[in-house]
Amino acid sequence: MLDWFASFGGWGWIVLGLVLVGGEMLAPGVFLLWLGLAALLTGAVVGLTGLAWQGAWLVFAGLAVASVVIGRVVTRHRSDEPDTASGLNDRGRQLIGKVFRLEATMTGGEGRIRIGDSSWRVTGPELLAGTEIRVVRVDGATLVVEKA
Repeated sequence: MLDWFASFGGWGWIVLGLVLVGGEMLAPGVFLLWLGLAALLTGAVVGLTGLAWQGAWLVFAGLAVASVVIGRVVTRHRSDEPDTASGLNDRGRQLIGKVFRLEATMTGGEGRIRIGDSSWRVTGPELLAGTEIRVVRVDGATLVVEKA
């Protein structure tokens, strides 16, 4: 078994990297991609420097950790931020900035408005029925409003 590790060499790392990157197409997520890139880089380092198998595995371990961390930062930044332009599937966010007419007087800073076929709970200053209000933000399923 030790002979297999010793003979792995730069091309072995490159083949392993290509297998891992190819395996990404079969497995959900993007985890194998980062390990594959680490293996490809390890193959390049081993091919250029002629590192022994112990050094190659240490380089791979370091590159694998670094590539996974960098990959998570890169993909998290893009996927965790909501699409603020469209507000797709977030009806409340689509209403921010829009002006509506208050149907009933708000008492205790709370009331309800009708938007299309939906009734929304609103909070804000006490206002009389018929007052134009503007949605300033959404707090869960409640619209926070101010006088327009």
